[in-house]
Amino acid sequence: MSHLFDVYPLYDIEPVKAQGSYLWDSNGTEYLDLYGGHAVISVGHCHPKYVEKLTNQLNAISFYSNSVRISLQEELAVKLGEMSGYPDYKLFLCNSGAEANENALKLASFHNGRKKVISFTKSFHGRTAGAVAATDNPSIVAPVNYKEHVTFLPFNDGNAAEEGITDEVCAVIVEGIQGVAGIHVCTDEFLQTLRRKCDETGAVLILDSVQCGYGRTGKFFSHQFSGIEPDIMSMAKGMGNGFPIGGILISPKFKASYGLLGTTFGGNHLACAAGVAVLDIMKEENLIENAAEIGGYLFKGIEKIGGYKELRGRGLMIGIEFDFPVKDLRNKLLFEHKMFTGVAGANTIRLLPSLALRKEEADLFLEALKKEVAVASI
Repeated sequence: MSHLFDVYPLYDIEPVKAQGSYLWDSNGTEYLDLYGGHAVISVGHCHPKYVEKLTNQLNAISFYSNSVRISLQEELAVKLGEMSGYPDYKLFLCNSGAEANENALKLASFHNGRKKVISFTKSFHGRTAGAVAATDNPSIVAPVNYKEHVTFLPFNDGNAAEEGITDEVCAVIVEGIQGVAGIHVCTDEFLQTLRRKCDETGAVLILDSVQCGYGRTGKFFSHQFSGIEPDIMSMAKGMGNGFPIGGILISPKFKASYGLLGTTFGGNHLACAAGVAVLDIMKEENLIENAAEIGGYLFKGIEKIGGYKELRGRGLMIGIEFDFPVKDLRNKLLFEHKMFTGVAGANTIRLLPSLALRKEEADLFLEALKKEVAVASI
């Protein structure tokens, strides 16, 4: 009998070792990881420089609160600002994507004194009170989660945004690429409309970059393809390569004050060591460029195989939608080909591998997909 609260359907697989894009289970079976634990593994499992950085930090000091100077926080902020292209934005550190979105929404409300929030159909922003209220999934919104202040507009509908974003709106929160919904990419025109309407009305534009940020798409943030600058960007997942860390980048237009935001564990020594190691490895190994190159290679390979309904995404954030449920396909990839992939809804395979994925590893997936699509089409 399990003593755990049973909220996760589990595969009977226990990974006990990992390196690069591979996992090994307790029986010694090797798996190619094309999902990265929900887009978390950004620089590869157990990268030696990452392990060294965390080990050295653990041997020095692992934690103290934000009541003292932690120089690693400043190092992380400077490196993140430089690599992301937002050197004048300020960083607030927390522990997860949901917490990042909570703080983004709270800061927006402090800034303009409003409370109405615009979100979009099929959005996912987290499971905590403010974030889940802005998430378009009634099944995970509890009665205690106040949501009357949130309006959901159609995703990628510029006309709806034109009408719905008024001077009563506190914040507009949107994923640059909707991950849980099935890898749906914001159009350039849509994001540009959101930016213009927020400028006109004084609403705060929040780009939820928890899954689609941190180099995954071939740019640091996916919205950078559209030529806009948000007011706040939320981050987590790939930020720590498995160590829990999240944060928000905040426009210079916002004024900080003591006590405005706060956290016990956010920005701790180990989290910042992980965050600095990730950025250093991304820079040294050109992983953003690799995400663009290998992502493009995968797109072309999948297009050549065909058999799908729609192919969506950017870089190494890929959704392959079929006109049939993909449960059996995913299971065959996992149990026969020994490859971890994800799903979104019933019909979409979701790929979120390490940004260090190599061409030969992409080829292994393409070979397996080709075989299984051919079988499914018979």
